[in-house]
Amino acid sequence: MEPLKPVTATTRILLGAGFFALFLGLWAMATEGGYVQPLFLASPGRALAAGWSLLTEYGFLGDMGMTVWRVLGGFLLAAALAVPLGLMMGAYKGIEAFFEPFISFARYLPASAFIPLLILWAGVGEAQKLAVIFLGSVFQIVIMVTVIAGTTRMDLVEAAYTLGARRSGILRRVIIPAAAPQVMEALRLVLGWAWTYVIVAELIGAQSGIGHMIMDSQRLLDTGQMIFGIVVIGLIGLVTDLLFKLLNRRLFRWVAL
Repeated sequence: MEPLKPVTATTRILLGAGFFALFLGLWAMATEGGYVQPLFLASPGRALAAGWSLLTEYGFLGDMGMTVWRVLGGFLLAAALAVPLGLMMGAYKGIEAFFEPFISFARYLPASAFIPLLILWAGVGEAQKLAVIFLGSVFQIVIMVTVIAGTTRMDLVEAAYTLGARRSGILRRVIIPAAAPQVMEALRLVLGWAWTYVIVAELIGAQSGIGHMIMDSQRLLDTGQMIFGIVVIGLIGLVTDLLFKLLNRRLFRWVAL
C-alpha cells in the first residue's frame, strides 16, 4: 500500500466485507463462547431471531418507515433553509458578518437540550421530532456550506468577469457550480448526524419508530431486539450514504476525472 494511492473497487469491497466478517466472528466468539452473558449482549443468532420476530409479529417495518420519514423530513427542511443561506454567506461577506456569530453560537447547542421546550411548544407529536432533527442539522449545514462557498477559487471568478459576467451572475454561474459537489458531500455527512437526533427524539414520548422499539426492548431486557434495532439503523444509514455517493458521481462526473 502507498499513501493516498487508491485501490480498485473490487479490493475496496473485499476489504470492507472482511472487516464485517471479522467483527461478526469476534461478536459470536464473545457471546457463543460464554465470555459475555446474554443479558448484556445477545449473540448474532439471537439478535437475528429477535429481528425476525419484530418484522413478522410486531410490525417493525412500520417503525422503520416512520423513522426514515422523520429523518428525511427534518433533514430536507433544514437543507432547504441552510443551503441557500450558506451559499449567500459564503458569497457575500456582509451577509456572513451578520449571520455567522449567531450561527456559530447556535451550532454548539445540543439539539437534545431543546426537547423539553419543544414538547412544551409542540407536544409529543411529529412536529416535535421533526424540530429536533431540524435544529440538530440546520446550523451545521449553514456553516459547512458557507466555508465551501467561501473557498471558491478567485481565478474562476476573475475569469467569469473577463468573459463578461456581471456581479449578479457570479453566484449562479461560478460559486454554485464550483461548490455543488462539496455541498453534496456536506449534506451526506449531516444526514448521518440526523440519524442520531431522530433516535434521541424517539426515546421520549414516541409511540412508533426504531428508537421507541429500542426503549420498549430495554424495559423487557431484550438485548436481541435492541441490537437488531441498532443494526437496522446502521444498515439504513449505509444505504443512504451509498445512494448519496452515487448521486454525487452522477451529478458531478467531472469531479472524479
